[in-house]
Amino acid sequence: MVQTWVVLEESGKLKGMIDHDDLFATQMRALGFSRPEQPADPPGPAAMAAADRISRYWTSTHVGALRPGSEAHKREVCRMFHETFNPYRPSIISWPKLSPEILQRVTSLPIWDVAVHTESRARLRFATYAGSVDDPEVRAAVTLNAWEESRHKEVLANLVQAYGIELASEPPFQRPRDPHWAFLVTGYCECIDSFFAFGLFELARRSGFFPAELVETFEPVIQEECRHILLFANLVAWQRANLPWWRRLYFELRVTAVWAVIAWERIVLARSMDAKGDNKGDKARLDSTFTASSANAISPVEIDVRDLMALCLKENDRRFAGYDPRLLRPKTVPRLVRLALLVTKPWTRKKASASVQAQS
Repeated sequence: MVQTWVVLEESGKLKGMIDHDDLFATQMRALGFSRPEQPADPPGPAAMAAADRISRYWTSTHVGALRPGSEAHKREVCRMFHETFNPYRPSIISWPKLSPEILQRVTSLPIWDVAVHTESRARLRFATYAGSVDDPEVRAAVTLNAWEESRHKEVLANLVQAYGIELASEPPFQRPRDPHWAFLVTGYCECIDSFFAFGLFELARRSGFFPAELVETFEPVIQEECRHILLFANLVAWQRANLPWWRRLYFELRVTAVWAVIAWERIVLARSMDAKGDNKGDKARLDSTFTASSANAISPVEIDVRDLMALCLKENDRRFAGYDPRLLRPKTVPRLVRLALLVTKPWTRKKASASVQAQS
């Protein structure tokens, strides 16, 4: 088992006073992580298209079923994550020049602090969890996941710098007492937020709320989140399947508790948002704010809630479609949304009928 905090403890530094980037770099060194090969120069259109395709489409060479919990399932999930890696470099992204109107629209969004801080916390939590994993294949995949979360932070940090957006300082990072609990909370939060982000991102593209060039710049990041939750869903299934029944019962209780904590955080968040969508709540709950803030930010685009949910479902299915169907997909949020759409369908019909009668 890798001990990621030994270096910090021996140096005598207090974890709450260490810069987040330094802390993450120390964790990754302790894990023996080597940075993936990336281009030194800006890639051309052909190279970008090839990298995009590799990140979206993957089929295992394994013959037969990939039963959750099996060695083949674990091996192929980890293979998928490594082989679909997109080698883009945030430092060579060319940020498009924005018109004054669009620049004002982008810089006024209340999501940038939340987005950067959320990615920073996620990378540290995944790196901490990787240090507690004994299986070398799983540890390597989770470590790469942590590095990609750090790359997301770098993309966002470069964006705010390019457009002159000021960020609040990051809150201190507290080392998780239970790395597995932190892994579950962060992973399930990403499953929820990514599901809605897929739809919101497509909505922003269709509406022109963001310029096409900026949407294209963020596309690899959004697809990468799809890979992340695909990895998470399959690793959780692999863990669950390898537990004896008495430990599996405890595992399911922990998962239930995780969902309860996430639900409570979102209730607290909803109560802490004012009419403009500004976050007045506890900054320690930043992991839960990105989706809600983003939805409020795109509020100038008029869209029915049911239509937005249907769009999220469609985009969720589209982004997962290119990966081997034998790999498990996150199911809880899509199932809940489908149920909500089914339950509210009669009310939608009544509303439409009443509108027609009123017009006549």
